[in-house]
Amino acid sequence: MEKRYDESWDEVLQPLFKQPYMKALSRFVQAEREQALVFPPEDLVFNAFKLTPLDRVKVVILGQDPYHNDGQAHGLSFSVPDGIAIPPSLRNIYTELQTDISGFQYPRSGNLTSWAKQGVLLLNATLTVRAHEAASHQKQGWEMFTDHIIHEVSNRTDHVVFMLWGSYAQKKAMLIDHAKHLVLKSVHPSPLSVYRGFFGSKHFSKANTYLAQHGREPIDWKI
Repeated sequence: MEKRYDESWDEVLQPLFKQPYMKALSRFVQAEREQALVFPPEDLVFNAFKLTPLDRVKVVILGQDPYHNDGQAHGLSFSVPDGIAIPPSLRNIYTELQTDISGFQYPRSGNLTSWAKQGVLLLNATLTVRAHEAASHQKQGWEMFTDHIIHEVSNRTDHVVFMLWGSYAQKKAMLIDHAKHLVLKSVHPSPLSVYRGFFGSKHFSKANTYLAQHGREPIDWKI
């Protein structure tokens, strides 16, 4: 069977998969898949770790849950596959990019795979969800797993930009070494809060400036 994540993550993921809580989580998700539709598909649960090798991480954008409607979730936070309607939060992200990044054209697709391949780890705190039931897989162990991932990225890399949008994501700041990484915080880009500081935050240009200052290739944010 083809490996579902890049081998650069082996040292981090293999010990985690052996933890009792992860074995229990695996049993929970399998049981859920036997009785209901679960997103994303099994082969895409670790898609963020497949597309973004650990040693190439430059930016971490933290989401909370996978999308729970048909065809949306493909293992990357905020992203949807080609041909799927762009969700409201991502539309607002694109609107901010239009004002922040010179030459950014509003895309037709919500597929952020090109970001992931450049080193943007698009990580959700919870990696699975029951179809049409938001937050249905929270508090089953995923949060402990992804907290460990954030901590390990902080420990094992240098000069990474962490974008923490909304109060949930901002709580993860304690897992990050602020002395060697840039932590950017704002409200969530959802329609409910976007006008309270996400628009105008300029996180994307700030990230590129920081990367360039530390000898790292900036991200081409164009889709």
